[in-house]
Parts: sequence; structure tokens; C-alpha cells
Amino acid sequence: MCFFRLERGCLNVITVRPEQPQDEAFLFELYASTRQEELDAWGWPPEMRSNFLTLQFKASQGYHGAFPESEFQIVLLNGVKAGRLIIHRTREELRVVDIALLPGHRNAGVGSALLQGIFGEAQANKKPLRLKVLKGNRAARFYQRLGFVKIGETEMHFEMEWHPPAPAPE
Repeated sequence: MCFFRLERGCLNVITVRPEQPQDEAFLFELYASTRQEELDAWGWPPEMRSNFLTLQFKASQGYHGAFPESEFQIVLLNGVKAGRLIIHRTREELRVVDIALLPGHRNAGVGSALLQGIFGEAQANKKPLRLKVLKGNRAARFYQRLGFVKIGETEMHFEMEWHPPAPAPE
């Protein structure tokens, strides 16, 4: 899959490729970056942070067992690793299991471009696109801006859904 994004007069090429075993160090770095604000708020010393992140990262790798048929992809921006995207496809839905970008690539349109591509697939297949987001995570506002609506919640997550727009009446 290949996406293009024009930014400040430069053409950025966003591509994805299958996740590979040698990506583990990158995936750990990416995971740690998604927990940075939380860990800063806790004020833990470096060794405690490191132990916590190692345990939590191993737990997050459980996506492979929970969603074995999913596409586990590395997001590349101009050929450089920028993030991760996990998509699960069923007869009933498309599901974003995980989408994460390194801090230097957030708020730059990369996530929007990735989701726009998935919107096209959902629309072509007449399926909803669903995801879960932690309550309090700023990504919930991002998803709402893109047209996702809350369809449920648990103690920790909001369940959100995007539907293709209805065709205009003729």
C-alpha cells in the first residue's frame, strides 16, 4: 500500500510493509514512545521505567495471538520506519487493532493518510471500520475529527466506528 502526502511543497511517500522479526527493537522504541507522557506523570526512576516498559511491551505483543489473521505492518515515511499499523479484516468489519507513530511523525498527516486509505477499503467493501481507544487518550478526538462515532465503552476504552458516507440520492 502506498500513500502520498504533500507537505510544505514536499511530496512524502507513506508506505507499509509486513512486520519482520528484526523490527522488534523499533517496535519497542515505538511502544515506549506511546507511554512517555504517562510515565513522565508517574515520575518513576529510569530503571523502574525500563522494567515496566519491557513487561508491558511483551504483553502488547499478544496482538499476534489475539489477532493471528491480521496484517501487522511497519509504516514507512520516505523509506524510514515511522510507525506500526495492525488491521484485522472479517466478513463483518475492518478493525484497526493498533496504529502508532513515533513522536516526530505525529500531527503531520501521516495517521490521517493511513486511515483515509483504510476508509477507501471500507467503503469499497461496504463495511464499517472499528477501533478501540483508551479513555483519556487524545487520539479519541483525532478519530472523532475523521468521522468516527462512539458506539460503546468499557471501563477503560471507547469503542468507535466509521461508516462510509451514504450515497447521495439521485
